[in-house]
Amino acid sequence: MKVVALDKCPRIETDRLVLRKWEPRDLDGLYRLNTDPKVGEFFRTLNSPEETPLLLEVHLLKQQKDGFCFPVIEDRATGAFLGFCGFNVPLYQELMFFEPCIEMGWCLIPEAWGKGIAVEAANIWLKFGFETLQLEEIVSFTVVQNHRSRRVMDKLGMVHDPAEDFDFPGVETDDPLCRHALYRLSKERYFRRLNDRDIDREMSSG
Repeated sequence: MKVVALDKCPRIETDRLVLRKWEPRDLDGLYRLNTDPKVGEFFRTLNSPEETPLLLEVHLLKQQKDGFCFPVIEDRATGAFLGFCGFNVPLYQELMFFEPCIEMGWCLIPEAWGKGIAVEAANIWLKFGFETLQLEEIVSFTVVQNHRSRRVMDKLGMVHDPAEDFDFPGVETDDPLCRHALYRLSKERYFRRLNDRDIDREMSSG
């Protein structure tokens, strides 16, 4: 019997989006994303033009190793690169207290902000993660003052415990980008919220 490996990052299309793996053709989009000062407001550093090809290579290598690495979002109608959203296995200077884990992250070009794109893409990957990959928990984190991303985490049903806020490794404690908020979503909570939404729909239709 031939065993077919599970694709941990399948191509998924919605009415307006395509979610897919990184490809070499994404270099220009990644360069634009990582050199935009608005996008980089809560990043510790912005990548230089010379560093962008190396970053893309890291994405491609991690994608090959882990099966995913913050999958690409593109506009279905135009094929335009909008950013990324999805799962990643963290690889930081120091082991985080919540590792090993599967991280959910997103980053969009400014023109894609405020349109519900991050929430739409993230919900698709949460469904895939819990229902297909059978993950037990998914985490997300960001700088505490990044309220835009934190609103997305709230909309996804992720839970924040202030007692788990942490200083990012290698960042000076007086740096405003040091303190991070951690959000968690367990499989149990995901399915409970899914069931509650189904009940609400049944009641509203009845």
